[in-house]
Amino acid sequence: MSPGSETVTVFAAAKINLFLHVGEKRADGYHALRSLVAFADAGDVLTLNRADRLSLTVEGPFAAGLDGAGNLVTRAAKAFADATGQSVNVRMVLTKNLPVSSGIGGGSADAAAALRGLAQLYPGTDDATLMTLAENLGSDVPVCLASKSCLMEGRGEKLTPAQIPKMQAVLVNPGVAVSTAEVFRRLKTRTGTETSVPVSQLKSSRNDLEAPAREISPAIGEVLDELSRMPGITLWRMSGSGATCFGLFESGFEAELAAAALSSSHPDWWVKATTLGG
Repeated sequence: MSPGSETVTVFAAAKINLFLHVGEKRADGYHALRSLVAFADAGDVLTLNRADRLSLTVEGPFAAGLDGAGNLVTRAAKAFADATGQSVNVRMVLTKNLPVSSGIGGGSADAAAALRGLAQLYPGTDDATLMTLAENLGSDVPVCLASKSCLMEGRGEKLTPAQIPKMQAVLVNPGVAVSTAEVFRRLKTRTGTETSVPVSQLKSSRNDLEAPAREISPAIGEVLDELSRMPGITLWRMSGSGATCFGLFESGFEAELAAAALSSSHPDWWVKATTLGG
C-alpha cells in the first residue's frame, strides 16, 4: 500500500498489560503508571476510503451499542484534521472483533489505527504530531500508536521499547464491561511505579487493578480460576482495568487446547488463542 492511496486497511491489535503497577495520583488527576505491554495477533480492523465526507460505520461481532459519531475513532479523525489543516473526507469502517470496555485497549487501538491510517492517506504528518494527538486522546493511545512491545510509564505517554519473546496465550472475557473510572476509584493497594520487572520474572509482578476489578465483577475471579487449572499454563492475570484476562502457555498446542476447553465449558465467554510479543 503506497502513501496517498485511496484505501488503507489498518490492524488494531489487542493490547495486553503483562503487569500494571500503579503509583499515586498526579497533579493532573491521572495516576502514575508502569506497565509492560505486549500486543496480540488478535484485534479490530479499520478500513479507510476517501469519500465526500467524514463517516464511521461499525460492524462485526462487538458492534452492538457503539455509536459512530461519538466513537474515539471519529474523535481521532477530527483531531487529525484540526492538527494538520486537512479536510479529512474519509469513510471509515471499523470491524469490531474485540470486546468493548475490556482492558485490552480496543477503543484506544482503534483510535491509534485511525491516526496511522490517516497519516497514510494524507502523507506529511510527522511522528511527533501523531504522538501528541495520541496523548490527548487517551492514556493507552500512545502505546497503541506504537503497537510494539513497550514499557509504558507516566500516564501512558512515556514509552521505552521492550524485548519480549514470542509467547503463546489465551485471552478470555466473561462478557462483562468494567468501568475504568470505577476500578481506579476502588483502588486501595499500589505497587508503586519504581518497581522494575524483567520478562523472566513476570510472576513476581502484578496488576494492581485486578483486586478492585474483581470486587466490581466477580466473574473475573471465575475466569482466572478456570485459567489456572488449564494444563501447560505458566501465568494467569487480568489485563488493564478488566475484564479480559490472559493466560500464558508453554506451547501453542496447549493454548489451543485450553481455548477449546474454555469455549466448550463457557460458551458465553469470549475466548481467543493468540500470540503475544515476538
